[in-house]
Amino acid sequence: MNPFRYERASDAPSAVALLAQEPGGVFLAGGTNLVDHLRLGVRQPDLLIDISHLPYDRIELLPDGGVRIGALVRNSDLAADRTIRTRYPLLAQALLAGASGQLRNLATTGGNLLQRTRCVYFQDISKPCNKRIPGSGCSAREGYHRELAILGTSPACIATHPSDMAVALAALDAKVRVLGPQGGRVIPLTDFYRLPGEEPQRDTVLEHGELITAVDLPELSFATRSHYRKVRDRASYAFALVSVAAALEVEGGVVRDVRLALGGVAPKPWRAVRAEAVLRGAPASEEMFRRAAEAELADAQPLPGNAFKVPLARNILVRTLLDLTGEEVQP
Repeated sequence: MNPFRYERASDAPSAVALLAQEPGGVFLAGGTNLVDHLRLGVRQPDLLIDISHLPYDRIELLPDGGVRIGALVRNSDLAADRTIRTRYPLLAQALLAGASGQLRNLATTGGNLLQRTRCVYFQDISKPCNKRIPGSGCSAREGYHRELAILGTSPACIATHPSDMAVALAALDAKVRVLGPQGGRVIPLTDFYRLPGEEPQRDTVLEHGELITAVDLPELSFATRSHYRKVRDRASYAFALVSVAAALEVEGGVVRDVRLALGGVAPKPWRAVRAEAVLRGAPASEEMFRRAAEAELADAQPLPGNAFKVPLARNILVRTLLDLTGEEVQP
């Protein structure tokens, strides 16, 4: 581990000012991802700015009926919160599907959003990786890519985003509140993440010095009928091969509204807007669910090692929607 300076921020404006003045600095909250990267040599910051004592550890009801989640709310506390479990069950389920109990007790909402990929080549500093060192090449394309992306990739990168929580938040139309050197701004979560394009090193649209302060959830009445399903290699402490976050409103056998997002298939939480468009106003049937899934996956570009993700994503999307309608899959 390389030497670095450590500062504890007394308030958010001073944290932002400190980082803005130090191009090689990073914020430190729970550290569950950052500390791993320090040990591996993936990241070598000159300055760590400890923000863990800032007052962003509350879950609050908003006047418009939504919910504000402070950036320093621990994953375990968020998953256990009665309001979240009742009004947004898919979010609680997604949190409990991630990491381990010990890590959830330490990991924060803001830090979870900023996780870096678990692509083995990104974490192995002996191998070329465009996300770690721009222009060095993508080892995954000709290597091991079973766990990597089938949607939204570029020639420069096929890594997936690892967060379960962010997939649920994408389905819920969450917004990210940030504070930076130029003041505050609010970013829809679906716009918060970037596809790799020619700059895979940039995971988000955050500018240097910007600090996540909260995540806002809108009032979404039918989100009480929602579910998060995750397919992985083992029952716990494993990242998603494919996951689905779904909320469904059905009236008279017709889909009145729907929210869908996929995880484990793209470099960012993948909002399934094509599938949603197919389903709104359509019969809530297995046939329509399959059509919607096929429309969403039509542009998938799998490699030989992860081609299985296409039928897997289709099947678990259909299965999850059927579960929400209370129907059985027809043979």
